[in-house]
Amino acid sequence: MTSQVDGGGDRTISTNRRARHEYEILETVEAGLVLRGTEVKSLRAAGVTFKDSYATIRNGEGWLLGCHINPYSHGTDANHDPERDRKLLLHRREIARLSGRIAERGLTLVPLRLYFKDGHAKIELGLGRGRKLHDKRSALRERDVKREMDQDASHAMKTGGGRRSRRQRDEW
Repeated sequence: MTSQVDGGGDRTISTNRRARHEYEILETVEAGLVLRGTEVKSLRAAGVTFKDSYATIRNGEGWLLGCHINPYSHGTDANHDPERDRKLLLHRREIARLSGRIAERGLTLVPLRLYFKDGHAKIELGLGRGRKLHDKRSALRERDVKREMDQDASHAMKTGGGRRSRRQRDEW
């Protein structure tokens, strides 16, 4: 999923939409990434997959695990390993706070979005709690109800009023 420039000079490379479905995101954190040259070139071509990736704290350092960055197509034999662990650039107090929160039962750091900000690759991490199946269903139901209410409100504004619901309009 490549997009053009978002507001504020960020160029989104990829988003992890599944993470917002699988996890209830409690807070987000921005972190830098330590990358090799061919990884940056591959990211500019939007060659990244977040499937089964997560972040963790090891030995007082943040690490991104399981993130697949495609090998650079014009690279030589010195190309990067697509599945290697990548170091996250975080402040020491952020690492301490996140490691304390991750130690809580059921919380994990999941990547939400990868983007370039002022020429530097950044990743937005979400501290999330895994959702159960019934939580996912209720979240979908709430989203559908909200979407239908918004559609009814916009239709009412366009037609100049009218208090009929969608079902009443269809039957009428």
